[in-house]
Amino acid sequence: MRKFPLIPLAIVLVVALIFGGCKPAVEVPEEIRVGCSTALTGMYSGFCVGGAFGSQAAVDDINELGGVYVEEYGKKLPVRLILADMESDPVKGGTLAEDLIVRDKVHFLTQGGGPQPMITPIMNVTDRYDVVFCGVDGLKEQYFVLREDAKPGWKYVWNIAFAVGMPYPPGSFWDKPGYTAADTTMLYLNEIFDRTNGRVGLFATDDVDGRGWYEGITPAIEATGFTIAGREQDLGIFPMGTTDFSSLINEWRDFDVELLMGNAPAPDCGTILRQCREMGFHPKAIWATRGAIFHQDIIAWGGDLPYGVVTDGLWSQNYDPVLCPGIGGTTPMSLHERWVATGNQFSPSVGFGYGSGQVLFDAIERAGTLETEAVSRAIGDTDLPTVLGPMLFDKETQFAGFAFMLVQWRKVDKPWVWENPAIYALQEFQGPTAEMLFPIPYD
Repeated sequence: MRKFPLIPLAIVLVVALIFGGCKPAVEVPEEIRVGCSTALTGMYSGFCVGGAFGSQAAVDDINELGGVYVEEYGKKLPVRLILADMESDPVKGGTLAEDLIVRDKVHFLTQGGGPQPMITPIMNVTDRYDVVFCGVDGLKEQYFVLREDAKPGWKYVWNIAFAVGMPYPPGSFWDKPGYTAADTTMLYLNEIFDRTNGRVGLFATDDVDGRGWYEGITPAIEATGFTIAGREQDLGIFPMGTTDFSSLINEWRDFDVELLMGNAPAPDCGTILRQCREMGFHPKAIWATRGAIFHQDIIAWGGDLPYGVVTDGLWSQNYDPVLCPGIGGTTPMSLHERWVATGNQFSPSVGFGYGSGQVLFDAIERAGTLETEAVSRAIGDTDLPTVLGPMLFDKETQFAGFAFMLVQWRKVDKPWVWENPAIYALQEFQGPTAEMLFPIPYD
């Protein structure tokens, strides 16, 4: 009988046991893909083009450092941003977000600013495909209402925005001056109250953004002693795209309104202010949000209509670079300069897109994986200085607030003509303020 050597057979058995019990090698992705369905064209492009630039700038900066380190793979992975133009159409926005997930196989979704109604369809896609969304959009008030109504509940949505008047939990990080539009605006209202007759007119589009603002800001206005024209009838709420505001302006003039405040897209806002001028209605002060925030929007109004208009200050290149660092050596000012070098003027959305990227990249690295649940938990644990300011989230609501300022448009002797320095900024990292122009110099 032939005898087989025992030692080689033993080696074969050991090798078989070792390799037979091994799991398949982990497949390492070539890159981290981040999708952004946003308005690169259309009436909300003013909100979103800068945000897309900021998102790409954050991607470029992290890739300069080799990418995001993912412990599961033991290496840094480069990041690729994939943009899809929704053309300011909310329905298309949701469809494109779905395409980014299904066709482009993005791991995460982000957003660099935009009205909540435009981004809600994108958020609705996240739970369907178990994809994390981390970005800036809308208002706190809108987000909370829509989140309550969402089914199954935006489990993986982490939203960054500012609050109009909704208070933060007592003792929380955001429970301080400067984190709601109302407390900052109160300073403005209190300062001008005795310099006016105390009568204010409001305008807002009849949508979630407009009505949310209208209901959120009125308590602050009334608390300062101002009387709102037609408050009982919600005077000033109008359908988007209205072209004739003469009857509304006549009611403001009959009420002797000296302060005008509103929330509307840029075309509607410009139409209202133009017709006010044409009808000889010259309020001493104008405060407008949404349509007055972005440089490309206010220049579209034409003439001197932006002069003296106060609006939301949501980010500034003057933020303290020590307290608000970017990735690598980027600072708020150097980020702004990169944007201006492309032929554009200042846009707060640049900070939105960049700051959202910082939060997402930091969470991926802390999670050590691209797995949805782990990254989502890591975002909830965020405590990070960013170009947008300190970023922390309330885990229950999956919301992070950022600080608010008031800025005012004025003419400058520069090629871009219009700048909007801060007139009220309550947090130390927000930088210097300028003296307010009052009343509006119409001549």
